[in-house]
Amino acid sequence: MTGGENTMATTEANNRVELVFSLFDANGNGVLDPGDFELMGRRVVEAVPEAGDGAKHRMVKAFQGYWDTLRTELDADGDGQVSPEEFNAIVLDPQRFDVTVNEFAEALATLGDPDGDGYVERPHFVALMTAIGFQRPNIEALFDAFEPVHGDRVPVVTWADGIRDYYRPEKSGIPGDHLTTGTAQ
Repeated sequence: MTGGENTMATTEANNRVELVFSLFDANGNGVLDPGDFELMGRRVVEAVPEAGDGAKHRMVKAFQGYWDTLRTELDADGDGQVSPEEFNAIVLDPQRFDVTVNEFAEALATLGDPDGDGYVERPHFVALMTAIGFQRPNIEALFDAFEPVHGDRVPVVTWADGIRDYYRPEKSGIPGDHLTTGTAQ
């Protein structure tokens, strides 16, 4: 990535990253650390108890992989924590996270489809997004933006693609922007 591309982050992308940092700081200590991702992983897999063990394990591993990537790529001072300033680099250089974000997106969307029919039903979506910490009106707006079909469901691939888009600095006006509406004060 060239320096010119680094300046292309949209305001919406910066808002998305700030929100993700605040939610992933699950223990509320102002930095990201391994405990945050363990806690978040437990919360998320408990949100859909009927999900299979394989999907739950994949989600926990995806959270662990997310932390491992953050620690490796962003912990500039080597203190085992990622500060908000260090985390903001995710917006500025997303290619460093493509593999991690892809696995996270696939794991989360798959966890939301416990019956394996390729669709995430609204109650599972809401439960998972609530477990992460998003606000209910924003969750509902996001689900609706994915244009539910077939009995208030969205395709797993639609949600996974939406998660990937959420981490793209050049994106604006995407469904994921519904998650930040009304949260920045």
